[in-house]
Amino acid sequence: MPRTLAKVARGALMCAAICALFSTEFLAAPVFSQTAISQQEIEQHKIQYLINTIADLKDARFIRNGSEYDAQQAADHLRLKLRYAGDHVKTAEDFILYCATGSSMSGEKYRIKFADGRLVDSATFLRDKLAAYPAPHPF
Repeated sequence: MPRTLAKVARGALMCAAICALFSTEFLAAPVFSQTAISQQEIEQHKIQYLINTIADLKDARFIRNGSEYDAQQAADHLRLKLRYAGDHVKTAEDFILYCATGSSMSGEKYRIKFADGRLVDSATFLRDKLAAYPAPHPF
């Protein structure tokens, strides 16, 4: 009888260890997925920050395919391109590359003409702004 009791105790102990292992992995899974979601949210905030930066440039003109547009028109165009890009844009850098660098139709670069006459490629301007984006707070 003592041997049988020892076997039962070992079996129960083994079962408890396996259950603890699986429950630890199960409980840890949401933490990892929340981190991934949070990173995605951070990237979406960065993209909105970049679009808002364009929209706020009231004294600048945006040159696209040889025509000039005001800040609001430029921001609206970038939002439209972002919508069309769909899942291809996962990061703010993707947004700059796929939506804000130039025309997919003509291949011409998008440029920003400031009130003082300076011309800057939109990708260069946005990368500079992205570098200045405030760091996220720790989770």
